Amino acid sequence: MPSRSTARLAALTVAAVCSAASAVVLTSPAHADSVRIHDIQGTTRLSPYAGQKVTGVPGIVTATRTYGSSKGFWLQDPTPDDNPATSEGIFVFTSSTPKVAVGDAVTVSGTVSEYVPGGAATGNQSLTEISKPTVTTVSTGNAVPAPVVIDANAVPDQYTPQGDSADGGSINKLPLRPDTYALDYYESLEGMNVQVKDVRVVTATDPYAELWVTVKPDEHRAARGGTVYGSYDSQNTGRLQIQSLGATADFPTADVGDTLTGTTTGPLDFNQYGGYTLVAGRLGTLKSGGLQRETTEKQSDKQLAVATYNVENLDPSDKTFDQHAAAIVHNLQSPDIVSLEEIQDDNGATDDGTVDASVTVNKLIDAIVAAGGPRYDWRAIDPVNDQDGGEPGGNIRQVFLFNPERVSFVDRAGGDSTTAVGVTKVHGKAELTASPGRIDPADAAWQNSRKPLVGQFVFRGKTVFVIANHLVSKGGDQPLTGQYQPVTRSSENQRHAQAVEVNAFVKDILKVQKNANVLAVGDMNDFEFSGTAKILEGDGELWSAIKSLPASERYTYDYQGNAQVLDQILISPAVRRDDFAYDSVHINSEFHDQISDHDPQVLRFRP
Repeated sequence: MPSRSTARLAALTVAAVCSAASAVVLTSPAHADSVRIHDIQGTTRLSPYAGQKVTGVPGIVTATRTYGSSKGFWLQDPTPDDNPATSEGIFVFTSSTPKVAVGDAVTVSGTVSEYVPGGAATGNQSLTEISKPTVTTVSTGNAVPAPVVIDANAVPDQYTPQGDSADGGSINKLPLRPDTYALDYYESLEGMNVQVKDVRVVTATDPYAELWVTVKPDEHRAARGGTVYGSYDSQNTGRLQIQSLGATADFPTADVGDTLTGTTTGPLDFNQYGGYTLVAGRLGTLKSGGLQRETTEKQSDKQLAVATYNVENLDPSDKTFDQHAAAIVHNLQSPDIVSLEEIQDDNGATDDGTVDASVTVNKLIDAIVAAGGPRYDWRAIDPVNDQDGGEPGGNIRQVFLFNPERVSFVDRAGGDSTTAVGVTKVHGKAELTASPGRIDPADAAWQNSRKPLVGQFVFRGKTVFVIANHLVSKGGDQPLTGQYQPVTRSSENQRHAQAVEVNAFVKDILKVQKNANVLAVGDMNDFEFSGTAKILEGDGELWSAIKSLPASERYTYDYQGNAQVLDQILISPAVRRDDFAYDSVHINSEFHDQISDHDPQVLRFRP
């Protein structure tokens, strides 16, 4: 498997990406003779021999890695001790193609180090390894130690201990309790030969030839086979990443709900893109679960259908326009209003000052017509060049599509990229000072981030206000499998400030007209139970309508085995009092051949 670029998925929910690499070295001049692997691994996450040279460490080679920048082999002691906290396996980093073979009995001399995948700034745990090795082959053709079976009975229900406050919240130096905490259990098997059997896929195969399974099939099970991430206090302990030591071309292309039948066996590794990973020398056989893309119900004549859809950096060079159009027409049933997130300018990532997105939007509209849908009209505000975050040069923004045969847009001059929209009272009703407009674009909350787009619509004589959002991403948050527990979600600071702004604007509308129909929609980049959602909801000004669904159906995005909510439609009391219908339309997040990493959301109600 080739080395992965640092430009891969940028930690939208629970992991940080850093191109640096580092090692934790506990300097000691001592020279250790006649130690075994379990002595090196010790009873915490940090080896008591880190920084020391060790000599003649015996073991059997269980697997070799001949690709990428982390070439080497896994070594396991066939004579374990009686301490369940000490791993009997270790990775030997050779830096070049290893000259040993599976089944070789060898002794290794070298330096013990604690390698932090991705660098210390990620907050990742470290991987104990032997580097700069001298390897002596004792014999060949030996039996590999039997794999440890990882299953529902073996993995504890508690996820992690709380970090040591005297050590900055780190769990690194805490004694491992593999019978109590899932992360401690996995750490106690670091580098060892392990096995899972008949496991369900909970995150589809990604472009990097990896997928996620669960060894706990009943743990927070989603309606369609995934594993729901429902609160900060109920982590999914059965999640495990699967990679392969073989060719990426042979890696199974799995969707959520599929099963790896039979046994999947290999060493337990730790990497920066998800933590504990079974690197399979033997992969189970993929059995399809038959998952199909969903289709929502068609709105009635008297229902207004409003959707939000993150189309993932759509620009004119993309090949996905026809697929997005088919999804909008057929799976979403041609909503009356569609809030699109991540519409790029007309030349995509080319950073030449272009900010207009007319070509991008009209290409999508034409594709929708070709797919049998309506000819949508649209409204948007071009951002100031390179001021709204996202891919450099792309100038992503939110765009309103609306079906002029069903709904009208109230155009009111004055809205631009730097002018704040306001609320006025006209004949006792709320009106926008500009439509479309942007919420307080000069406020620090929106620095290097997308500014909310506000539009005033009329459906069957009733006014509806829609706020299209794309709040700042979760990049920079510490990973769930990291050394700091509980994790710090640093991205929340700006996102909370943005939520305050959106809620304040909704309050302005409701102060003028308490029964106004207001929808705040979009990619909120946070969970329905999060602090961000609570701030958006305020004192009842809004309510996240995805909470009307059963817990097993509350997800819009699937990341590292967690089906979770990032996209939301929040509604004002007048909308909530209506007999509304909400649908998270699962067409992307669960599939290996997704056209976006987000599932669209649809709300139907009668204003």
